[in-house]
Amino acid sequence: MTAPFGRLTPDFILSAVEAAGLRCDGRLQTLNSYENRVYQVGIEDDVPLIAKFYRPERWSDAVILEEHTFLAELAEAEIPVVPALPIDSRTLHHVEGFRLTLFPRRGGRAPELDRPEVLTWLGRFLGRIHAVGARAPFAHRPTLDIHSFGEEPRDALLASPFLPHELRVTWQSVVEQALEGIRDSYERAGPQPLIRLHGDVHGGNVLWTDAGPHFVDFDDARNGPAVQDLWMLLSGDAQSMARQLDSVLEGYEQFADFNPASLHLVEALRTLRLIHYAAWIARRWDDPAFPAAFGWFDSPRYWQEMILALREQVALMAEGELVRLC
Repeated sequence: MTAPFGRLTPDFILSAVEAAGLRCDGRLQTLNSYENRVYQVGIEDDVPLIAKFYRPERWSDAVILEEHTFLAELAEAEIPVVPALPIDSRTLHHVEGFRLTLFPRRGGRAPELDRPEVLTWLGRFLGRIHAVGARAPFAHRPTLDIHSFGEEPRDALLASPFLPHELRVTWQSVVEQALEGIRDSYERAGPQPLIRLHGDVHGGNVLWTDAGPHFVDFDDARNGPAVQDLWMLLSGDAQSMARQLDSVLEGYEQFADFNPASLHLVEALRTLRLIHYAAWIARRWDDPAFPAAFGWFDSPRYWQEMILALREQVALMAEGELVRLC
């Protein structure tokens, strides 16, 4: 699909919001988003709202509505998320081929992930999210697994025009080693319960206020192992990550059980994200926003650096699981 959001002119956006049943005051601000398009829209005699236009042909109505239902369930449990705004009992609206959802505006700043008390606070809320997420799995949303995040993206990249010919054999060999390391990590971890997750818990999807954090952007919510929502809060060497993990779990285990065997998956999940991320960019290259933002992707240097990163991940996975300090 070429320029999937090409029709989203200011007039179209404001008309779409008004078609959902609101009156705009003409103010419009584009917010940062690549997968979808997100805008702050001024509303007459009221506070602005956030309008999210989902990428065409990515999700079905059933998949999107599961996101909205999960958000509503979390909000009902008084967990700080931003649920979809119902208008005439509907949270999903259709406007000339686009799917549109409106959200209340919530501000905040990036969390200070180098502070143990911040990690513990985030851990408490993630424990509460997972306690709700464990009640029942998603029926329509996908599952994070080796095939969907590793094998299928590998195949897509090999079939794409982006992989330089001179690096193709080396890249494929290293990816196969990485996938083997991932499979070994999953085997060491043993069976893991698959629960409903946020799926993409990095600092940009957490907004912090004086009252604490709230979680945004559940667009990648899916079934998966609980540790998926924890590992992206960790960074640095093994010792640093172990300290950070202890802080996160200090809060998390107040509300949800944590399976220590899942720590075998930390580097495996990091490796899957690395492969999946590259395939995601390749698949979206026909969207003009992607060449503009990720111009380095279409260069041999990127693929050389990816080969090095994958080799590092192979070594890290071979070292075994992340070990808690306490």
